[in-house]
Amino acid sequence: MLSFMYSRQTGLDDPLRLRRAESTRRVLSLELNKDRDIERIHGSGINTLDIEPVESRYMLSGGSDGVIVLYDLENLGGKPCYTCKAVCSVGRSHPDVHKFSVETVQWYPHDTGMFTSSSFDKTLKIWDTNTLQSVEVFTFEGTVYSHHMSPIATRHCLIAVGTRNPKVQLCDLKSGSCSHILQGHKQEVLAVSWSPRYEYILATASADSRVKLWDVRRASACLLTLDQHNGEKSKASSEAVNTAHNGRVNGLCFTNDGLHLLTIGTDDRMRLWNSSSGENTLVNYGKVCNESRKGVKFAVSHGCSPEFAFVPYSSTIALYTVYSGDLITVLRGHYSSVDCCVFQPNFQELYSSGRDGNILAWVPSLREPEPDDISGKLQPQQNLNPAYQDTWSSSDDDG
Repeated sequence: MLSFMYSRQTGLDDPLRLRRAESTRRVLSLELNKDRDIERIHGSGINTLDIEPVESRYMLSGGSDGVIVLYDLENLGGKPCYTCKAVCSVGRSHPDVHKFSVETVQWYPHDTGMFTSSSFDKTLKIWDTNTLQSVEVFTFEGTVYSHHMSPIATRHCLIAVGTRNPKVQLCDLKSGSCSHILQGHKQEVLAVSWSPRYEYILATASADSRVKLWDVRRASACLLTLDQHNGEKSKASSEAVNTAHNGRVNGLCFTNDGLHLLTIGTDDRMRLWNSSSGENTLVNYGKVCNESRKGVKFAVSHGCSPEFAFVPYSSTIALYTVYSGDLITVLRGHYSSVDCCVFQPNFQELYSSGRDGNILAWVPSLREPEPDDISGKLQPQQNLNPAYQDTWSSSDDDG
């Protein structure tokens, strides 16, 4: 680190390298913060979290009790030990509260004046943050599993919605109606995600084992159906042509540059895809335990070298390197299954929630972390975390 700082001060190195090195060091030292509590409001499991991208200060949570809570993550008192307080909540007595489990919450990407929520009660609701009132409601025929607004769109205000119906719904905030549908899946759509690189590109995952990429401007919108075998037929794969997984696909996450897509399925596998060509990159992450019957919300780091994926793994969170598939460590602290992770890139902090009703904050520690292998396959003599070698190498290419 001292060499990075010296090179930065003397103008010999790009400041981006120092920032990436420090971001990586902080992610690799994440641990449960025992000095920071998140006020417990939910009476049951918490399915979804989202941190607003404007200030990265306010966080939404949605629970299986239908309740939505807005938290202030800032330490207003300045003391080492503090509790992140709930600013407000849509409780059971609220006239617009969801009747059943809230599966997804998301801030409007451009300001904190609006947020969205979707639920098993077959609705997607648009909320005014200041009045905490529902200003628009979209109703669907089936259970809503997931929805997503593009983080970069400037020419459309479409919300993609995955429901029990195999047709993907696109709701237009400007008109207040469902603008059109995307047909191609054969079973319920469990996860949807807009590309962070191209505002018209959408990825969807379904219980039919398929992942599709769409360009919503086109009449025949489907661009690609991802194939885990990359088009190579064999006896073992002849019955699984054009499937991304050998089970339900219930998790999607683009890398922050939008060049790759991570998927998770109930076949206990995670796969990395080239989002342009649709090619399976064949990165081996090993067994990624996934017993969820609905969506799994995982996260990818930003500004690190290499980048990391934070994946719910039973009652723990597994930390993988995205492009090499190495299991770096396992974060333990929840008492029951983890359903959601959200990464805060400004301070390299992680927040997680699960069926135990707790929201945990994982923050960088000052000490170097010990590798923690969930599968028990790491050798005893392997003392150096492999991710450090890429991070601190003087040959690191930041182009």
